[in-house]
Amino acid sequence: MADHSHSPSQPAVQGMAAHQATYNGFLNFSAGGSILCIYVLVALVTFRFMDNPLNLFVGFGGIIIGIVTTLIGLRMGGKWILPVIILVLYGLFVANNIHMS
Repeated sequence: MADHSHSPSQPAVQGMAAHQATYNGFLNFSAGGSILCIYVLVALVTFRFMDNPLNLFVGFGGIIIGIVTTLIGLRMGGKWILPVIILVLYGLFVANNIHMS
C-alpha cells in the first residue's frame, strides 16, 4: 500500500517551484501576446486610415518595432514598461497623422 505520510524533512507539496515557473511564463507570454495584438491593431488603423504614401512603411515598421520591444520586455523577465511606452508613442504618432489627413 502507498505511504501517504509526510516526513518533516520533505515538503508536503513537491514540484510547486516548477508549477510557479510555468504559471509565471504563461502570464508573461499572455501579456506579450496582448501587447503584440495591440501593435497589430494600430498598424491596421495605419494601413486603412492614413493618407500617406508611407503608410505601409509606418504600419510594418510599427509591427517590427513592436515585436522587437516585446521580445526585449519578455527577455527582461516581464518588464513591460518599454513596449508599452513605445506602443503609446506609436499610437499617438498614428493618431496625429490620421487627424492631419
